[in-house]
Amino acid sequence: MIATRIRKGIIKKTEEAQSPMATLIAIVDDEPDILELVLIHLKKSGFLAEGFLEAEKFFKFLEKRIPDLIILDLMLPDTDGLDVCKFLKSKEKYSSVPIIMLTAKAEETDKIIGLELGADDYVTKPFSPKELVARVKAVLRRQKKVEGTGITTVGNQLTIDFEKYEVRIKDKTVDLTATEFKILKLLSTRKGRVFSRDEILDFLWGHEKVVIDRTIDVHIRHLREKLGSASMFIKNVRGIGYKIDE
Repeated sequence: MIATRIRKGIIKKTEEAQSPMATLIAIVDDEPDILELVLIHLKKSGFLAEGFLEAEKFFKFLEKRIPDLIILDLMLPDTDGLDVCKFLKSKEKYSSVPIIMLTAKAEETDKIIGLELGADDYVTKPFSPKELVARVKAVLRRQKKVEGTGITTVGNQLTIDFEKYEVRIKDKTVDLTATEFKILKLLSTRKGRVFSRDEILDFLWGHEKVVIDRTIDVHIRHLREKLGSASMFIKNVRGIGYKIDE
């Protein structure tokens, strides 16, 4: 029975994946039945999985181990899921961990807020467990596709540290949102290559079409404003998209 597996707000792994290098997914949801359902389907797909009924237990777990991806409910008993997402994306240690929001909130405003805070996808309840697993795999693929390591420079003045999620112009640190950093990261991985708005949208949020392509223009404008003199490296190719060109 599900109840026998619940101990102090945390549902433990019922089995270990064969490989010690298996991808670890953390699920935070206050509904035991849904939590157990997601755990079962993730494990069947070869993932390691840890489930939490409360944000507090999840944060204690983070102190010991950082998951490869987080599935996060927005309505938790001890805090707001949006606040959890905002906190994680503001911390260097956790900012690169992709987040899929799983919630009963289906309003477009909630979706947009979640995605703007840095979430990588948004799944509404009721949902198909198989579709959720497919989205987990898709987000991980997108993450891996532009998983930069180390530091890259643009024009000898713009420095992007992929591991620290830090951007500097000469010696000054620039405070970017999670979405702005992701866009800059994508463009900088293939300098000179033009990325269409659809490609940037797909990288940021997959097939979540609640966000229109003009949203990218808004993010680019804010990004340029923050980069100041270094904004000249972000080029707009009319009718196509954007690129970084030195």
